[in-house]
Amino acid sequence: MELIHTMKHLAVLLNAKSFIGNPSAVIENLVIDSRSIINPECALFCALSAQRDGHEYIKDAFDHGIRNFLISDENYFGLYADANFLLVENVTVALQSLAKYKRELYAIPIIAITGSNGKTMVKEWLYQLLAHEYNIARSPRSYNSQIGVPLSLWQINEEHTLGIFEAGVSKNGEMHALAEIIRPTIGILTNIGEAHAEGFSTSKDKLLEKLKLFVDTELFIYSPDYIHGIPEKELPGVRKFSWSTTQNADLKIMFIEPIEQQTYISAFYNGATIECLLPFRDKASIENGIICWAALLALGYAPDTADLRLEKLSRISMRLELKNGINQCSIIDDSYSADISSLAIALDFLNIQNQHLKKTLILSDLQETGKSNEALYEEIASLIRQKQVNRLIGIGPNISDFASLFELETKFYNSTQAFIDDFPGQHFANETILVKGARKFEFERISKLLAQKLHDTVMEINLNALASNLRFYKSKLNAGVRVMAMVKAFSYGSGSFEIANVLQYHKVDYLAVAFADEGIALRKAGITLPIMVMSPEPSAFEAIVKYKLEPELYNLDIFKGFLSFLEDHEHAYPVHLKIDTGMHRLGFEETEIGDLLTTLKVADKFKVMSVFSHLVGSDEQQHDTFSEYQIDRFLVITERIEEELGYKFIKHIANTAAITRFPAAQLDMVRIGIGLYGFDAGLPNNKGLQTVAVLKTTVTQIKHLKSTETIGYGRRGALPDGGSIATVKIGYADGYRRDFGHGVGKMLIHGKMFSTIGSICMDMCMLDVTGVDVENGDEVIVFNDFLTIADLARQIHTIPYEILTNISQRVKRIYFYE
Repeated sequence: MELIHTMKHLAVLLNAKSFIGNPSAVIENLVIDSRSIINPECALFCALSAQRDGHEYIKDAFDHGIRNFLISDENYFGLYADANFLLVENVTVALQSLAKYKRELYAIPIIAITGSNGKTMVKEWLYQLLAHEYNIARSPRSYNSQIGVPLSLWQINEEHTLGIFEAGVSKNGEMHALAEIIRPTIGILTNIGEAHAEGFSTSKDKLLEKLKLFVDTELFIYSPDYIHGIPEKELPGVRKFSWSTTQNADLKIMFIEPIEQQTYISAFYNGATIECLLPFRDKASIENGIICWAALLALGYAPDTADLRLEKLSRISMRLELKNGINQCSIIDDSYSADISSLAIALDFLNIQNQHLKKTLILSDLQETGKSNEALYEEIASLIRQKQVNRLIGIGPNISDFASLFELETKFYNSTQAFIDDFPGQHFANETILVKGARKFEFERISKLLAQKLHDTVMEINLNALASNLRFYKSKLNAGVRVMAMVKAFSYGSGSFEIANVLQYHKVDYLAVAFADEGIALRKAGITLPIMVMSPEPSAFEAIVKYKLEPELYNLDIFKGFLSFLEDHEHAYPVHLKIDTGMHRLGFEETEIGDLLTTLKVADKFKVMSVFSHLVGSDEQQHDTFSEYQIDRFLVITERIEEELGYKFIKHIANTAAITRFPAAQLDMVRIGIGLYGFDAGLPNNKGLQTVAVLKTTVTQIKHLKSTETIGYGRRGALPDGGSIATVKIGYADGYRRDFGHGVGKMLIHGKMFSTIGSICMDMCMLDVTGVDVENGDEVIVFNDFLTIADLARQIHTIPYEILTNISQRVKRIYFYE
């Protein structure tokens, strides 16, 4: 059972002076940003004194509902009578103490990762690779600092069976505190570059500091290429596992070959040649993939298993962002880190982009490298020659001082502002441009100038909200009840494998699709969960078996057809039986159960995984009596089937609304559909759910019309007193139906509601914006958490399902996951 942490308990742990205005307060979350608060009543706001004094944001945190504060400034002690305050000497040290205490509560294996580059990518990929067997706690994003590590460790709870955390240091003496917090059992060293070198006297000094993280590890995974001559016997770890592309190692890379958009790698391991295929081609991903390969092998995974998993890795968008630019340019935005190693990796990525012959590098002064300026820029000049860059634009006084070293087309500026001032006179066209700058140079300003101003209609999918909605329903389930998530119809218009991956991560038990091809697409995308196919067609039987999908059998014809197909199949195949208790759409009628059971008794090729039915009106109180009748009827039928079969199977009848409205109908499993996306007609105002999808577009043109003029096809739109209209880029080909025309539909611009005017066109429609300052390029919200899908459904007398599933696949989906 998870321990309850009260403020009184934490006061004792920290030996803190306490002011307790709310004795019942329980702490679940630690927060350091007053703008990012979840569940404020159970959050502890830690007032850090870093770049900004956190004490200055106590009022803001209080206004957001926080009532628990960890502070070091006694002027704020007891500021609010109904709040709790813990006063300590140093908030950062106290935060670390809390994390250390939390870590000591759970004796689970912990993987710790450090190095100069690749920590976050390796962490995220190891999560993907190991999530099959473990419930994993991991660092959010790149939380690897003296503050980020404790925030990460505090996440561990009794459900986790593995932790993966990264740690970063910038000077001597920092790693000891992180090692005490993480206490890793497995250590991974990525690489050692020049980042933060100014905090160390030598590169070996920096390496030794990083290795302090692994002093007590049972297993240490590393490359001898990065240990700078330290003898193996002096390296940490009871057991060691090495990899290398240049030296003898436990995993000796022999051959690396790009194949289309993938990379084939062969290696020598345990006296034999093994191979893997990575779905990437850039140098950074290849090296990080090899590190993950080494980790899997060191952890005891078979080479074949490792290969299969590595091939299914999905890219983590972090540092390099490729986007369309002005004048047919491609922009690579990489200002995440600025050192020689990351520059080399970024230049490799630049060279993979073959859409343009010309390659331009916009580079700032590099800092924190530990080298003299002359040595640094000589090395950069050599690297640029090696990578065959065509043009260099240098920004900063240091790189400008060494302009003579660069033997290519060049231009130099002392500051970012100087470049921006000269931008109108610059010529960028049909080239790939790498924007690489230290944070202080604010190169995002340059990226904005170079990026193409796109105004496409997009649907943004908040995967965190999806996960939150899943957790909401799980919290309503009786003990032991499983979850089947409905991902049919392109996951209700929200995406396919993008959604399924999140559901798989959050441990749903089953997925359900309408047709076999939807399930096949998920299998090809690496989804390993059991998948039920609700409308299996005889022509798809072969594919269903090939991709290990589980068909729903709803009448004797489909039942016998699939049974015949399995005639040569060696093992009993998993199937699901649909019972019609009142929907009268698909399913065995009660009068057919006898024939079904007669056939089942001799159908040794089948293994009945579940028997289920579908409630007709579980979201409407007027149908409650009929819903109860359906549930009772279903229980009688399934009891008869179970008795005849002689074994148990999963029983499920509860859909989204029934989970909360008919708890007794949860049985063995529930099916969650539209509720995952934030809509449940059985919940007043969808209470407890979060909006998952936001559909937005832009204003493409403003027109000012006279009273005598008309708008759109058929001249059906008019402004009797004259006025202004905004044409926006969404139409019925995008899924915004023609029914929304003539003032029925509403959209938001700058938080204000505007009605459609005239007919909805194929690719656009018009809004009446009379009397309001609206400009070309303004963002337009079609639906969000204020103007909801339910609102749109009411406007055209339909249901939220239809609004979501109507969104055309030509509308770009953008996924957010923190």
